[in-house]
Amino acid sequence: HNKLESKVERQAAADSYRGAMSNYQSADAKKEEFRKYLEKSGVIDALTKVLVGLYEEPERPPSAVDYVRKYLGTSSTSNVDVDALRNENEEQRNRIRELSRSVEDLKK
Repeated sequence: HNKLESKVERQAAADSYRGAMSNYQSADAKKEEFRKYLEKSGVIDALTKVLVGLYEEPERPPSAVDYVRKYLGTSSTSNVDVDALRNENEEQRNRIRELSRSVEDLKK
């Protein structure tokens, strides 16, 4: 009876170990797949460039996060004013609503 219990316990431990190793390998495979995705999409190169740029700054900026956001947020040749674009977009939406109402009035 004792041998049987011991064998069952060893089998359970082996099954548990195999399950843990399977999860570990699965996690490693997921990490590798994600790394390949980041590399293929250019994220790794972009992050490397911004971090090298930050490292090479003669004086450290007050906020490294703001530096990264600024660098990744827009290209160096683009001076996009997001707030101005949002305002213009809202104005255009209002104008479309007005014109749509005018068209509906003319159809009557």
